[in-house]
Amino acid sequence: MSLRYLNKVAIVTGGSKGIGRGIVRVFVENGAKVVFCARGGAAGEALEAELNKTGPGSCKFITCDISKEEDIKRLIEATVELHGHVDCLVNNAGWHPPHKPTDDTTAEEFRDLLNLNLISYFLASKYALPSLRQRQGNIINVSSLVGTIGQKHAAPYVATKGAIISMTKAMAVDESRYNVRVNCISPGNVMTPLWEELAGQTPDAAAAIKMGENAQLMGRMGTEAECGLAAMFLAAEATFCTGIDLLLSGGAELNYGFKSQIPS
Repeated sequence: MSLRYLNKVAIVTGGSKGIGRGIVRVFVENGAKVVFCARGGAAGEALEAELNKTGPGSCKFITCDISKEEDIKRLIEATVELHGHVDCLVNNAGWHPPHKPTDDTTAEEFRDLLNLNLISYFLASKYALPSLRQRQGNIINVSSLVGTIGQKHAAPYVATKGAIISMTKAMAVDESRYNVRVNCISPGNVMTPLWEELAGQTPDAAAAIKMGENAQLMGRMGTEAECGLAAMFLAAEATFCTGIDLLLSGGAELNYGFKSQIPS
């Protein structure tokens, strides 16, 4: 099998679990040199050890809090120091807070989420761009389907994800002069540790997961691996795509659903 990203250097934020883990795994399987980060160390170190045994690419885990600008700068600098350049930046790290009505959401909670989910993407892109321009590389931003279609009791989260899609388009315009492509993936329901955690906060976790599966035309959730393959497509093959938002949703946005307003 030909390796689709052999010896290319990729950075993946939030790469130790969930969608980020799927992306790191697929990139390493396709020969890339991946630097990935997360706040917690144990899961990242375990993934690093596992993937470096199997190859054929390699990976390096760095502890990093992407809500802190200095940590983001350090991540980019460490990657360039280790590998000499950056070919691809995957902005993935973020969080979905527990669902909460607007009335119960504070300005401080909204600001913190904007910093974590959106401003971190901007800063990572800003600091990686000098290297990406030299390599005519690409940026992949992970947004969410709800950034386009909305979601109940999640206005701040939806706002951050919608902004990521818009920022992707604006950066694609700016960076086209350097032949740097900037694209976006918007997953629907993907079975990840975060999804399980959110389901666990409902009265019936199994029912919540079943409802999540039924939201897709395909009757199931997406997988971490499918997210990784979508990112690999944008990085390696979609060389005439920039500013696109790739819906990775199993058709969740299609057809009518039961949406009449039932009191919460």
